[in-house]
Amino acid sequence: MASQIPALQQPDTPRTDSVFSVLSGFYALDSNVPGLSKVILNKLNMKDYGEYRAAVEGKAKGISFRNYKEMFKRMEETFEFCTSCNKLPAHLTDGQTLKRCVKCLNVYYCTKDCQRKDWPQHKKVCKLLRLVAIDRLVEWLMFTGDLPFPTEKWSKSAAEVKNWDDWLLMQGDLTPRLDAILSGANVTTLWKNVSRPRPCDSDLQQSLWRIQSEFLSRILTVGMAIQHFGLDLHAKPLTIHIAGASHNETMGARLTDYDELNKMFPGHQGIEIVMVGPEVVDSPIMRPPLRAFGPRQKVYISAYKGLYHQFWEELVEKEVAAKPDLVVGFHPGFHANQGLVEGWLPTLLLLRDYTIPSFFTMYSEMELKRSLQILLELEMHVRDSGPNPFTSQKPEQVQSSPNKTPVYCNSHYVCFQGLLLRQEDLEEPWLDNERPS
Repeated sequence: MASQIPALQQPDTPRTDSVFSVLSGFYALDSNVPGLSKVILNKLNMKDYGEYRAAVEGKAKGISFRNYKEMFKRMEETFEFCTSCNKLPAHLTDGQTLKRCVKCLNVYYCTKDCQRKDWPQHKKVCKLLRLVAIDRLVEWLMFTGDLPFPTEKWSKSAAEVKNWDDWLLMQGDLTPRLDAILSGANVTTLWKNVSRPRPCDSDLQQSLWRIQSEFLSRILTVGMAIQHFGLDLHAKPLTIHIAGASHNETMGARLTDYDELNKMFPGHQGIEIVMVGPEVVDSPIMRPPLRAFGPRQKVYISAYKGLYHQFWEELVEKEVAAKPDLVVGFHPGFHANQGLVEGWLPTLLLLRDYTIPSFFTMYSEMELKRSLQILLELEMHVRDSGPNPFTSQKPEQVQSSPNKTPVYCNSHYVCFQGLLLRQEDLEEPWLDNERPS
């Protein structure tokens, strides 16, 4: 069973050649702001990278703080460094202190000279980073259970719902649902313990929606992939594998997370979602995949910790898990460095050679272009690519490079299936005496 398979051996220090995105991400922090990863470990009360990795994987008991005020303070301190010169608090000279930009309340500077020097760049993203700073705090409500908020039954078919505007029209007025969250005890606790004033209710309502959209973006993207490949959920049950699943998709995951698909495809024959990845976090979804089809009109979620091609060899080939009708990958990142390319290569070749319908998302158009180049080098048949109409509405800040333009989860997609056939492969073979002159 998935939970009984030994975990992959992981290094204890960040490396550029790692197949693990957490390791690569940690290295990126230090490459931009030397020493930032150590600051993060210190603020999270962790001795070393091994403890951080264990916490991300759900192996540790949890990060302990004396109270909420200390927790939010420590979390904010992981963002404290001079945006202009990258100086950390420990490297400030006597009398220097980091001061936050009063407009966005997100970035810090060690001197007024650094702030003036950085303003031509920062002014391009200052307004957007203000939203990021609010979302960074409000996102805590995903862990308290206040978010995601309940959604309404679909009044249109999946084919008619082409973007967020169509989805929102079916939901009616969101204000009562948002106001109920804002008047709750957890929101009061949040703003009582953070080191900034509470934004107006309008700003908070918009933040709640942005975080909700990030959660729903993955589910609606899976629904879009089903339609892209013309898969009929009313003809038979479907098995969908989420390849490269990480802590982003599985931390705090619940068995009901993909129930929006029940509203998107009412009366379906059954949907199985299997999260597969070396960074899958222990949660209620960490259970074996189905051997036989599950109940109709239900979504069954399970998870496997390991690389996708290992999952295929251990479970799919031995018929312990069903072969997929569709494989989806959220931000695979194989464009980022050689280690991730090598980690993904067996999976990409497996998807190609078994002609499995595959649908991957990216953070940006640039990432899409680089990913397309890799797929074409592998002679993958790319069927379609472009902007995702169900992109997350929540901007994502690059922690160690805050003036980089924020990106959005699932903003672009590529769907591919099988081997790219060359023109000569499509032509009928001629016998020597039949070839036209």
